[in-house]
Amino acid sequence: MRIRLAYGRKGLAIELPDKAVVTVIEPEFVPGLEDERAALTAALASPIGCPPLRKLVHPSDTVAVVFSDLTRPMPNDRVIPALLEELARTGLPDDHIVLVNALATHRAQTEVELKTMLGEAVVDRYRIVQHNAWDEAILKPVGRNRAGRTVRVNRAYLEASMRILTGFIEPHFFAGFSGGPKAVLPGIADVDSILDNHGATMLADPRATWTVTKGNPLWEETLEIALVTKPTFLLNVTLNQARQITGVFAGDLLKAHEAGCQFARRHAIRSVPQPFDIVITSNSGYPLDLNLYQTVKGMSAAARIVKPGGVIIIAAECWDGIPNHGEFKRLLWEARSPEELLTRVMTPGFRCLDQWEAQVLAQIRHKASVYLYTDGLTEEEIRRSLLLPCRSVEETVEGLLQSNLKATIAVLPDGPQTVPTVAS
Repeated sequence: MRIRLAYGRKGLAIELPDKAVVTVIEPEFVPGLEDERAALTAALASPIGCPPLRKLVHPSDTVAVVFSDLTRPMPNDRVIPALLEELARTGLPDDHIVLVNALATHRAQTEVELKTMLGEAVVDRYRIVQHNAWDEAILKPVGRNRAGRTVRVNRAYLEASMRILTGFIEPHFFAGFSGGPKAVLPGIADVDSILDNHGATMLADPRATWTVTKGNPLWEETLEIALVTKPTFLLNVTLNQARQITGVFAGDLLKAHEAGCQFARRHAIRSVPQPFDIVITSNSGYPLDLNLYQTVKGMSAAARIVKPGGVIIIAAECWDGIPNHGEFKRLLWEARSPEELLTRVMTPGFRCLDQWEAQVLAQIRHKASVYLYTDGLTEEEIRRSLLLPCRSVEETVEGLLQSNLKATIAVLPDGPQTVPTVAS
């Protein structure tokens, strides 16, 4: 059986033996909209739960537009120009608009990356602020979180009279869904608030998982903080495997995001009758598989349907390495086992950047072995990251079948674009 995994920009073809019992699990394919620009314009003119954007914005206003960073497959280059065009129709001057890059704790983008993400015309024409979660000078307090700590948010966003959040909606492995309030927290919040929101206790809650929002403490806090900042308007989209826009959800933060979540939930969740011995997955290709940190999402999707003691094989390009920035690499490399890593992260009072991704990886490794196929890391780097190197998906599968001829195999070609669920 020949299957193509989403891997980097070009994909990875694998050949599985005919003797194997293989189940391919993919999200329902939703065709892209015939005219994306027309759909965006229509959604801005007829939003969900609030007046049209052109009736909300006046020439005297100042507008902050929050956009997703490079680690997200958000088609900023198609969505942001449509939004800016609509704002221009209100008579709003260009210098009344600021675009805020929702970096959370990720690295800032280069000029070239920004032009690739947004288009040269947008970068040359509008002021862009790259959020810095550590920079006190660009942060302003908005309230307190559930831990009782003061939450601070990007000043350029808060000081605008109109605040627009953009992003894309897909299932998220501990926040329930992406998009919506996540543009504020973690997108443009301070590092301490992000550490609280992504803390060990939050992530250990069983409701902090794929497609769950109500009752998910992490998502509920995210929403609470976003609402405190009084966003004016939301513009979110859904995407298919080809990164085509399949739906546009604009308007009131709560109502528009919920409509998008319902749409995404219908097409992403796939039920299977029982767990599998081996699950082969990807991290949805570029840009989601840029590094090992992001690749934990693909592992998490596979872990939902792998048997305890089973095997996950994940293919991710990791052109950005583990990466070298942040604390994820150090946390992994200092641990001698997944159990040691999990114990450290769960220790009361422990607090470290990127501990959330390390915690999820440790939880997955506690359940299953994980092989990584990649062009971006050496075998030593893979092993020090508590994973097993995979030189060839086919050879790894063949070796596993030799020890278990009846092993069942599931394949998630699009990785976390699919949310597989064992039927209860």
